Amino acid sequence: MRRLNRKKTLNLVKELDAFPKVPQSYVETSASGGTVSLIAFTTMALLTIMEFSVYQDTWMKYEYEVDKDFSSKLRINIDITVAMKCQYVGADVLDVAETMVASADGLVYEPAIFDLSPQQKEWQRMLQLIQSRLQEEHSLQDVIFKSAFKSASTALPPREANSSQSPDACRIHGHLYVNKVAGNFHITVGKAIPHPRGHAHLAALVNHDSYNFSHRIDHLSFGELVPGIINPLDGTEKIAVDHNQMFQYFITVVPTKLHTYKISADTHQFSVTERERIINHAAGSHGVSGIFMKYDLSSLMVTVTEEHMPFWQFFVRLCGIVGGIFSTTGMLHGIGKFIVEIICCRFRLGAYKPVHSVPCEDGHTDNHLPLLENSTH
Repeated sequence: MRRLNRKKTLNLVKELDAFPKVPQSYVETSASGGTVSLIAFTTMALLTIMEFSVYQDTWMKYEYEVDKDFSSKLRINIDITVAMKCQYVGADVLDVAETMVASADGLVYEPAIFDLSPQQKEWQRMLQLIQSRLQEEHSLQDVIFKSAFKSASTALPPREANSSQSPDACRIHGHLYVNKVAGNFHITVGKAIPHPRGHAHLAALVNHDSYNFSHRIDHLSFGELVPGIINPLDGTEKIAVDHNQMFQYFITVVPTKLHTYKISADTHQFSVTERERIINHAAGSHGVSGIFMKYDLSSLMVTVTEEHMPFWQFFVRLCGIVGGIFSTTGMLHGIGKFIVEIICCRFRLGAYKPVHSVPCEDGHTDNHLPLLENSTH
């Protein structure tokens, strides 16, 4: 009884077989079918290799939300060289809340040589070339994000030892922590001193002819310092054509959370607009000579996440490639074979001439073929 039930179950399962097997004796092969199979296997191999390369690659996903963190401090990373001696210039930050951040909190004044060495000029040239490409091809920013902590350092290489040339400039570098409100970081003549109505700079003791605000921005960033990231003002160099010249940078800072397979950092991106003009009070161009960086924070926060294709999606796409090519090539081969058979059948039918009817004496027609007469007598 059990064997009978087992046989019934097996027969039922066999009837549900969606992949019936054809006996080998019924299978007919052809040259056209072999050619199509070869093309199909080659196409499948190429598409599989391409799909595997896509599976290995990653992409950056951008998400936007309102930045709700206004209580924390914003870090400003600075490395600027000004073509004036350190005792003549001062740097500080003043925000819209009239809060002054003294430069002694994190900035270092270091005597330096303004002209770059050949190695440093080559570094600057390459950095400016990268900046120009980034402005034309915005997708390169994704490559920079993925190469953070992996690429070569973007810092200016040290100068070769040369004792014959004395320092003629001041390198101001370090970092500051400011409130997350709009502010103004500036470098101008004289050291900054606090004032009841804001702040002031001791510029009266500096000779006006020594004013020279030619400068080079080796690095300027906001937030956590991430090696390998190139910022919009890195490598910028400006040469002053007049003693009374003002350089202005209007910066919009966007909080950014970066999550890749190598790092996870809270940093900031920013866009910048540059402007420079000569101070001439008689012509109506008022202001103070110096370098002014006016920054403002965006209310939106960007989350940049590196994503990878999951294995199940890769497997489904691979099955789709194999099954789709098998089905498509089989269908095209069947259609092509059908068309060829129709054309060949027409040619074969055209080779036979129609048989004419033979009239009989009684008025009827004889459609039968005449008998062949014996030619032998």
